[in-house]
Amino acid sequence: MPLSSPAFNPLVARISPPPVPSVQAWARAYDGAKGPLIDLSQAVPGYPAHPDMLGFLGEAASSTAYTGYGPIEGETVLRTAYAAHVSQVCGADLSADTIHITSGCNQAFICAAMAVASAGDTVLMTEPFYFNHETTLSMLGIRTSFVACGADNGFLPTLEDVAAAMTPQVKALALVSPNNPTGAVYPPALIGEIFALCQARGVWLILDETYRDFLPDAHQAPHALFGESGWQDGFVSLYSFSKSFCIPGHRLGAITAGPEFVAQVAKIMDNLQICAPRSAQAAVAQALPLLADWREDNRLEILRRAEALRSAMSGLPQWQLAAVGAYFAFVRHPFPGIDSATVAEALARQVGVSCIPGGYFGSGQEDFLRFAFANADAAGIGRLAERLSGFTL
Repeated sequence: MPLSSPAFNPLVARISPPPVPSVQAWARAYDGAKGPLIDLSQAVPGYPAHPDMLGFLGEAASSTAYTGYGPIEGETVLRTAYAAHVSQVCGADLSADTIHITSGCNQAFICAAMAVASAGDTVLMTEPFYFNHETTLSMLGIRTSFVACGADNGFLPTLEDVAAAMTPQVKALALVSPNNPTGAVYPPALIGEIFALCQARGVWLILDETYRDFLPDAHQAPHALFGESGWQDGFVSLYSFSKSFCIPGHRLGAITAGPEFVAQVAKIMDNLQICAPRSAQAAVAQALPLLADWREDNRLEILRRAEALRSAMSGLPQWQLAAVGAYFAFVRHPFPGIDSATVAEALARQVGVSCIPGGYFGSGQEDFLRFAFANADAAGIGRLAERLSGFTL
């Protein structure tokens, strides 16, 4: 008999279980008494993929051309198409060698983090933060420090606060815009100022742009960083094809960075997965130029859902819509002193409103709940007023 049981990696063991399954369990306990569940929990598109997208996926998946290993950096056809797409969106001139395709944006983040930081280094994040970013860094033994972002400033960081938090130990600053969980959209000027600060301090800027396709103004570039001198040596953009193409199950994301950064990521990717799913890459390469009008219609639909949420919340003065944008709203609940998980569980079980507790996104967020309103249609969102107005603990 062994003297003791073998131990798990403490960096993994100390992390809490994934939060979304517990929230889904609360929703399954709802008895339907108030009507259909209003699911505002996980950030998934609340409408199906385009029939052509499904057709492209089926055709590629049934082809022997994509059953073997592919290029580590991604299929050339998708790298080329996505480089052209980002160039158009951001008013830049990017080539395929600045693109690395990954299996979802979470994998893009872990690759980017591993490329710039090692155990004991620090990555600076804003708070509230996307919980998968924080747990990724924790598993790697990378320390985190935070810039607090409050409702009084629209959950945006100030340049002064970022500068004060950027100690010599910080290797990278990770931002999310449009933000998860708050929905806050970083103005291009603020992103530019933050990047200039990062350049001056020798710190990488990692910008997660998963929800870039749902900005309120389709004609304004999200930022101008790809036009900045030396951007390749300090800026990394992350992206997900899951939301705009409604294919989260196919796990496809992208990194846009300098060719030298892409070469570092290829070393990591070869050990993580070798290559991203090949048939999905081939399908998205076809769909990217062909479904532009459909994606624009979806952007407008998400804006309509955001407006439906504003309308529903306007008659509930005790509930404060602290921020709203892209896929998310950060809502202050009317039960101060009660932790957000207790409120969220009761909402799901009693009145069939499923959402994520604010406390899952960092300290000081217990007064908030995250509503992922893109997952519900306008009619469902309209039922929120009645559900919330009658809710008590």
